[in-house]
Amino acid sequence: MPFLVRAQGVPACPGADNDFMGIFARKKYTAAVVGLGRIGFSLGMDAKREQPASHTMALMANRSIEIIAGADCDVHRADEWKSFMESKRRAPAVFYSTKELYGSVHPDIVVVAVNEASHLGECLDAIQSRPSLVILEKPVALDTAEAMKIRAAASEFSVPVMVNHERRFSADYIAARDFLPRIGEIQRVRAELDSGLRVYAPQFEKDGSYSLIHDGTHLVDIVRFLLGVELSSPRVTGIFRDKDGIVRNFTAHYATSRIPDIEISMSGRSKFFSFGIDILGTLGRICIGNGYAKFYERRESRLYTGFYSLSNAKIRVPKKTGYFSNMVQNAVDFLSARAPLVSPLDEAIADLRVLEEIKAQLK
Repeated sequence: MPFLVRAQGVPACPGADNDFMGIFARKKYTAAVVGLGRIGFSLGMDAKREQPASHTMALMANRSIEIIAGADCDVHRADEWKSFMESKRRAPAVFYSTKELYGSVHPDIVVVAVNEASHLGECLDAIQSRPSLVILEKPVALDTAEAMKIRAAASEFSVPVMVNHERRFSADYIAARDFLPRIGEIQRVRAELDSGLRVYAPQFEKDGSYSLIHDGTHLVDIVRFLLGVELSSPRVTGIFRDKDGIVRNFTAHYATSRIPDIEISMSGRSKFFSFGIDILGTLGRICIGNGYAKFYERRESRLYTGFYSLSNAKIRVPKKTGYFSNMVQNAVDFLSARAPLVSPLDEAIADLRVLEEIKAQLK
């Protein structure tokens, strides 16, 4: 479902002259944040995370955006957000329901940063308020049936939806994508996510509190983004269930005409959190994940005459990934008719379909 740019009051204008586009690009966009919890606000206070690490902080950091409102049904969270904004000499309106918000203000951008169970209702309400763009937290919804309702509403009201699959915007993963041609033909891919959160059980589908959908959406999305492949018809092995019948481990195997061996593995019984991808090519290798990015390419071996080995590639790996700020900048560039959405709704729905095919074999 492709969208043309529709900034408020200004039609999309491909082919416009540079003077007009310069004026258009300097527009100040207004934004509202729906959901003032962790990803909406408080992760911006985490001293260990690369900042900005929340929607509030990333929007504030962008000079082309002014936050004019925030909403949360939790009065304490809303009031805490208001106090913080006032401490930064900002004075956005604060609401305890989105009905009040949409009845009072009309932002260009609405960020929907609520829990998974509320995505459908809150995203539909946001779309129906007719902003120029909705930024929706991942995953799109609890299942594809809900996701298709969001898609239908987005089409009906001509409101583009961006889904925050943050690694698409991260400088280290972009570097990995750019490096892929240097590793030759891809022989195999191993993508793995390890945590202590249960992988799947039917009783958790009602609120999405299982890692297959909560974190797995990131894993599937970045595999599809990096490799440019569609994943379907998995062979799921290594299924481990705990004493309560909850799935704690699995591996999904895929093969495409271009890449014969792709594995996506998840663990829900690890005493740590880990996210990473290992891509082996005929001429090199990429190993990238949370906190590391390593690039290797074939060179004449220093150890054996007549052989080649893998050595560290000469590539500048950025220390700061800009994952959140780059996402917000893409929103601004899209509204200013300078770039397409990097993480559009249809891509996120495709991720959800992949996860549902895996889930069908875990039931």
